[in-house]
Parts: sequence; structure tokens; C-alpha cells
Amino acid sequence: MPLSKEDKSFLLKITMETIESYVRTKKIPVFEVQSPALMERQGVFVCIKEKGELRGCIGIFTSDKPLYLTVADMAVSAATQDPRFMPLVASELSQISIEISCLSPMKKIKAISEIEVGRHGLYIVKGFCRGVLLPQVATEHCWDRTQFLEHTSLKACLPTDGWKDGADIYIFEAEVFGEW
Repeated sequence: MPLSKEDKSFLLKITMETIESYVRTKKIPVFEVQSPALMERQGVFVCIKEKGELRGCIGIFTSDKPLYLTVADMAVSAATQDPRFMPLVASELSQISIEISCLSPMKKIKAISEIEVGRHGLYIVKGFCRGVLLPQVATEHCWDRTQFLEHTSLKACLPTDGWKDGADIYIFEAEVFGEW
């Protein structure tokens, strides 16, 4: 179900208020939700940027919780549990921006020709190695399909050509919106 402008605004509000509350008090605020779209169960990623640079990004491909609760959970995780960064602190709150990516279900592909750069995100699995890049990452870096596959392989801790032999490749779409 596509999100309305109001749904997106409310999810942004939930994300910002959750991050601020959790960083300051370790508590997640309670929100009243009316929109049926926000009660859907789907995957979501929350990315935090500080001065234009990535500061945290965590997501989940599927969820058994309503979207608005999943967004709140991922907001806390992106702010405090991304292993690439130290947890966000209160003094940084005025300098962050957020981006939310609401995900479609994943689809395993048979041929890389099914990948549309700018439309699809990638998830590569090979043995115990796994890596994901959201659709907007390829666009932001002006990557072609091969570069997108190579960088997703690197994210999975594989060599750049790790996607070529024996890897499972999945695509998904994302409804991306943010507050800058």
C-alpha cells in the first residue's frame, strides 16, 4: 500500500521523536496511529546522516510488527547499534537528518539483467556472507549494474566478483523519503 504524504510526514515525526527520546532518556515514545498504511507489515531501513555523512543505517527486510513500530525500532537501532559508528549522543541531535526506506518484498533473480539501477536494491547471499545496498546508493554514486553488484559483494565481505559464482541475488524496491 503506497504511503500518503501524511503517512510519510508521520513516519518522519516518529523517527525523529524516537531518536531524540531514546538518546536523551532511553525511552521510546508512544504514538497513536490511525492510518491503515502504517499498520501494514513490511521491511524498512532508517538511515541517519550528520552534516551529509552517514551516521547510522539499520533495517529489516520483513517484520511482524506494524510499519510505524518497525520504523521506531529501526530508528533506535540506527542511532545506537550500527556497529560502524559510536552511539549517537544528545549534542549531535540538532545536526542529523533522516531517510526512511520502506521496502517491497524481496525477489530472487535468475539473471542480473533483471536489476534496474535506481529502482532496485540488492541483497547478496553466499554461504555465511550477506550484504545489502539500498536502491538510492547506486544512484548517489552513479554506479552501473556491475559496479552495484561489486559494491554489494564488498558489503557482504566477498571479493568484488563474489556475486558471479554461487551467490543468491535478490532485488527489492523502496519508497524513500527523508527530512534534511
